Amino acid sequence: MGRRHAKSEFLPGYFVFPGGAVEEADRVAEPASPLDLTHLAAMGVGANAGAAAALAVAAVRETYEETGVMIAAPGDVGDTPGRTFDEMRHRGVAPALGRLVYLGRAITPTYSPIRFHARFFLTRLRPGHVGLGGDGELHDLTWVPLSDVASLPTIDITRFMADFAAEIIKRTPIVPRGRPVFTTRGDRHIVRYL
Repeated sequence: MGRRHAKSEFLPGYFVFPGGAVEEADRVAEPASPLDLTHLAAMGVGANAGAAAALAVAAVRETYEETGVMIAAPGDVGDTPGRTFDEMRHRGVAPALGRLVYLGRAITPTYSPIRFHARFFLTRLRPGHVGLGGDGELHDLTWVPLSDVASLPTIDITRFMADFAAEIIKRTPIVPRGRPVFTTRGDRHIVRYL
């Protein structure tokens, strides 16, 4: 996790998981392995497997850019433009979407001045992925046990997804069927499982 800068427009000073918007390059990058589409219907993309893959590629790209952790495997990312994809080509790797597990999604409240429809993914990292770096968008980068997320300055959805991730890890290989959609109406949180 990392802390958003105090001058950030959205959630200044809060700890968040790495992430960001899908860019055009994410739609054309060639992954090293395909995304597991078991929960495609829960991702909010209709039946569009390409849109789901673009979300997963964006998660891999943003994680690398914000933390320096690359979720990749040997492969050819193709002619995809961008600094992260240039680095992947240089290393002979591509996004390892097969290592991601779709966790859930959240939609910011209508009263929020900045709106997001965020998707969350989970992955296990291999030994050696301990160093954190990144582009400086997040600071105070640190590995946080999921059980400790609630003790940091975080928002409800971050704590909820950390708890859900911990449940999935506990149950592996028996993974719960449904995936949460976290929304807010007024001052009430609403969680549906699809």
